[in-house]
Amino acid sequence: MSFDNLCKLLSEKYPVNFASWVLGTPQTNVKVLKTELSIEPIRADYVTFLQLEGRILHLEFQTKLESTPPLPLRMLDYWVRLYRLYRLPITQVVVLLLPPTPETVIETAFTVENTRHEYRVITMWSENPEPFLNDEALLPLAPLAATTQPQALLQQVLEKVNQLEPRQRVETSAYTEILAGLKYNKDLIRQLFREGMMRESVIYQEILAEGEQRGEQRGEQRGRQEGRKTEGQLLILRQLTRRVGELPQEVRSRIETLSLEQLENLGEALLDFQAIADLEAWFTIQ
Repeated sequence: MSFDNLCKLLSEKYPVNFASWVLGTPQTNVKVLKTELSIEPIRADYVTFLQLEGRILHLEFQTKLESTPPLPLRMLDYWVRLYRLYRLPITQVVVLLLPPTPETVIETAFTVENTRHEYRVITMWSENPEPFLNDEALLPLAPLAATTQPQALLQQVLEKVNQLEPRQRVETSAYTEILAGLKYNKDLIRQLFREGMMRESVIYQEILAEGEQRGEQRGEQRGRQEGRKTEGQLLILRQLTRRVGELPQEVRSRIETLSLEQLENLGEALLDFQAIADLEAWFTIQ
């Protein structure tokens, strides 16, 4: 579920980029709409509703097609509720992150007797990786795009990530690692990103240089660990602020005491947070 939620987070952070990609035309005036729909509110955790000029764009992110109720029925349900609320044309796009089993039919319509409702499906494994590699907002999705050389594509993604400014590089790297985990071996991801990224880290370089000056072979190991932990703290604090609002100093201080493993666990858990109470609840089980 965290994969779907991460895509929702990205699409709401970069609505113009995502709308331009799925619609195939540049968009400029894009507004993120609330995900709660009236009339017995339905669960809409992993969808994004964007208001364009004279149109609503509904994005649905899925790692698998199976759901309850079935996806085609949900798309019809969303359409009816959105149209009742906004009375505007609606474009619905399902972004399927992973290919289903070979025998699975990817439906693009709900059909019962005289009722037929259609929507688009984007299959990430069929998408050209170039648009994703050339847009930092879409870059985390690039590892899921079409390729005959997966490791080479992942290396290209890492090179693009390393070209970003430092703060953006840390954040984008974390997003990319999570989504790449859908398709690639975790050891490969760790080898390319967590070592490659740390070698780009100013903190890593400073600590490593200090260790070398003292003639300590532990410098490189310390550089990796301290660099990862410091950058992890910055990313977690930034994302928590976006999810639950400004954090009290005592909460920030508590996060700074977390181990690297705990930071990584919090990085996945916070994708489901809605309020600071969720963070407090997470602390109680650590």
